Amino acid sequence: MKKIEHIGIAVNDLEVAVIIYEKLFGVPSYKQEEVASEGVKTAFFMNGPNKIELLEATNPESPIAKFIAKKGEGIHHIAFEVEDITLEIVRLKKEGFVILNEIPKKGADNKLVSFLHPKSTNGVLIELCQEMR
Repeated sequence: MKKIEHIGIAVNDLEVAVIIYEKLFGVPSYKQEEVASEGVKTAFFMNGPNKIELLEATNPESPIAKFIAKKGEGIHHIAFEVEDITLEIVRLKKEGFVILNEIPKKGADNKLVSFLHPKSTNGVLIELCQEMR
């Protein structure tokens, strides 16, 4: 793993959260998009070298809606940048981690993504991200 790619924060209302984070960071969101396959709308912010992703559910069955219903708004996942997501999935599976999607899928911000189950990572949802080439 190369570095933390971003921290994902689940929010009830993306528009309200964007205003809060624009005030916090003093800059506008650099990108907003919907990932229909995941049932989310996202907004991204840069803060120095760090990236924050805000996530709002677009339907009650999305993972974000379920997360908020169970735990409330807050940090949802930590994403790590990887050079080769397929090789990293194989490596981590051999190490005993539970992979939620062994075939990487298209995520937000031009990334291929895969997730590790929190039960195998001390309760933290881990996202692997590879820039789409």
